[in-house]
Amino acid sequence: MIKHFLDARELEHPEPLERAIEALKLLDENSYFYMLHRKEPIPLLALAGEHNLNFISHQTEDENWHILISPNQNVKLEEFIKE
Repeated sequence: MIKHFLDARELEHPEPLERAIEALKLLDENSYFYMLHRKEPIPLLALAGEHNLNFISHQTEDENWHILISPNQNVKLEEFIKE
C-alpha cells in the first residue's frame, strides 16, 4: 500500500482540510491517506463517510489524532497506525 502522509499538527484552519482533500484525490485501491492532527478533523471524516471511503480516527496517549482513509474497503487501516 502506498501512503500519502500529512502532518497537520502545526497547520492552521482551513489548510489541513484543503491539503487532505487534495491528497484524497490521489488515492486508489492500493493507497491510503495518513494524517496526524492535534484534533479530530470532523469535517474530513464526514466527507470520507459521504464518499463511502474506509476510514478510522484514533487518538494516542500523546493526544495526537491519527486519521487514515482509503477507498479500499478491504484494507485494515488499524494495521498502519504508527504511535
